[in-house]
Amino acid sequence: MISAYGPGVARQLVGKSMAVLAAISVLIGGRWAAFSVQGLGTPSSAVARSTSHDALWLGHSWVDGRENEADAAALALQLRGTGITDVFVHVGPLNDDGTLDPAKAPRAEWFVDQIRTSIPSVRVQAWLGDEVEPVGAMNLEDPAVRAHIVASARAVMARGFGGVHLDLEPIGDADPGYLALLSAVEPVVHAAGGVLSVSGEQVEPVPGMRWAMEAVAGRDAWWSVGYLHQVAERVDQIALMTYDTELWSESAYAGYVRDETERALAAVPKNVALLIGLPAYHDMHSLGHSSSAETVGAALRGVKLALPDGTPTDRRFGVALYVDFAATPADWSAYDSQWAPTADTLLAGRSPGPIF
Repeated sequence: MISAYGPGVARQLVGKSMAVLAAISVLIGGRWAAFSVQGLGTPSSAVARSTSHDALWLGHSWVDGRENEADAAALALQLRGTGITDVFVHVGPLNDDGTLDPAKAPRAEWFVDQIRTSIPSVRVQAWLGDEVEPVGAMNLEDPAVRAHIVASARAVMARGFGGVHLDLEPIGDADPGYLALLSAVEPVVHAAGGVLSVSGEQVEPVPGMRWAMEAVAGRDAWWSVGYLHQVAERVDQIALMTYDTELWSESAYAGYVRDETERALAAVPKNVALLIGLPAYHDMHSLGHSSSAETVGAALRGVKLALPDGTPTDRRFGVALYVDFAATPADWSAYDSQWAPTADTLLAGRSPGPIF
């Protein structure tokens, strides 16, 4: 997702890559057709609703002066009664060398204070991102770049944030520089009393399929379940970006999200919060994203199909909406009706636990 200013080059490039991969998946075992089958059926009657571990990505306007007190109050009102307990507000982007200019977010402290005062149950995390090689110019294999990112994380924590959310794309499977970065950032964020969160690449639906992608596009865009596990071991929270799939029907997309959710639940340790990304945006010209297929409702259907026994109670599990400035009333309605916590789920003992 990278940019919080609107649909950008990063998503277009990812979309093109996913288009190639979708075509390959049709040829390899008919997996694309299988997603449509996985999207059929009725979710279990067991309770599968929010346990108040959900999240929302927020655009840059909240920290650069475009929003005011009335806007912040309206946001707090919108979040009350939902299961959203984390917001990732865009304070970057990072420079390619890993440094961050604090002047890009002159109202960061103001926004953190507004949310902390009006809705203290919501934690505000600093969303830092950039495009990495070969799509962008950031080289995570360079120790100096990693050291700068660590310093940037330390700097935003000093501004009052409750955590750091890293969105570096695209990260290939088995990238050692990324693992080294996470291992270096985590203790810095923890020392400041915060949590480390990341945006994760999608998980390959067929073991080895990522090699087909690499052969055609020159860059691995999906993770193996093993690499997802390695990443998750180094963070407190991971949000899978389960969109830009080049799937053109809601049933196929729901089946895809079901598959991603099942694989992620098996790979991510239970002491790490797992979020499934929801596409609350509507690119009209993206080659990888069909707004008529990739809907919040279809994604939630896929999530619920993956939870036949209801929402897990032995781990922090939720969904994350991308992104506030593009979300429509229909997106919020789907979230409210299909996932937001209800009185019944709370009475059933699925009340919110500690945030962390």
